[in-house]
Amino acid sequence: MDSVSHLVRLARAQATLDRRCLLAGATLMDMPAQGEGKAPFHVLLDGVCTLELPDRHIELRPGDVVLLPRGAPHRVRTTGAGHAQGVVETPGGAFSTVRSRTGEGVIDLFCGHYSFGPGAGAMLFRSLPDPLRVSFVESGEMDEIVRALSAIMRREARNEGPGTAAILSALCDALLAMVLRKSSGRLTETALWTAARDERIRAVIDEVLRDPGADWPIARLARVAAMSRATFIRHFSRGTGMTVGAFLTHIRLMTAAELLIGTERTIAAVAAEVGYRSESAFSRAFRLATGSTPARFRRNLEPAA
Repeated sequence: MDSVSHLVRLARAQATLDRRCLLAGATLMDMPAQGEGKAPFHVLLDGVCTLELPDRHIELRPGDVVLLPRGAPHRVRTTGAGHAQGVVETPGGAFSTVRSRTGEGVIDLFCGHYSFGPGAGAMLFRSLPDPLRVSFVESGEMDEIVRALSAIMRREARNEGPGTAAILSALCDALLAMVLRKSSGRLTETALWTAARDERIRAVIDEVLRDPGADWPIARLARVAAMSRATFIRHFSRGTGMTVGAFLTHIRLMTAAELLIGTERTIAAVAAEVGYRSESAFSRAFRLATGSTPARFRRNLEPAA
């Protein structure tokens, strides 16, 4: 299994499409902060709008996707003559439709969120740039796959019926994988470690994901990348935005969270499987990453299971 597919499986994120926004002229739409375990996203299919965060403004164009891993409150603003107007939201069976109070919609924006648990999902989303904006426009045209995906989303939105919510959720799940693997044309200030451009660095990520519990000294990782030790460290940090040690810890703890959820192995056995020599060292690292001990983490998930 490739690294992005592996990470998506570990994260157990569930997509929900909340609303389709058909906005006209000067319109302002406030989006409240999401609760813990939720990351909102926006997919712009037509028109131009601005996403306003407390510390920055991001202009979105057709083919842009923006993900907010920390669920920060924000605004969507469209420009036009006159004062900014509000919106009217009409509930639907699968999602709500939001329109400007006046005017014909020229902005087609799909808004939703990913839900994830406190383990691997939280660790994955916390490791991503916030906000994460990706453009699926190549040489002036929208990526063929995204164009097809957007066409299906629009068709389902127009002909809402049995299964629409499930279909749109599955499409948004696919969109997450596409965002995580996107490297060329990325519009982020921070490296996206799930989409390292260097094939040699991607090979290292794949090898560690296949066997996170193995002994992975820098020298061995450098051999996988066919680089000298110093060159590997430099290229890895530049290509992923994190240190080798942070990456190893991240992958091991994400895998451990999955084992705690999906198996009945003892905590000592889980610790050994992901490369920790002692249960106490594993418990300290896990608590630092998740805010919970492995035992409490597993216990809290039992009622949900």
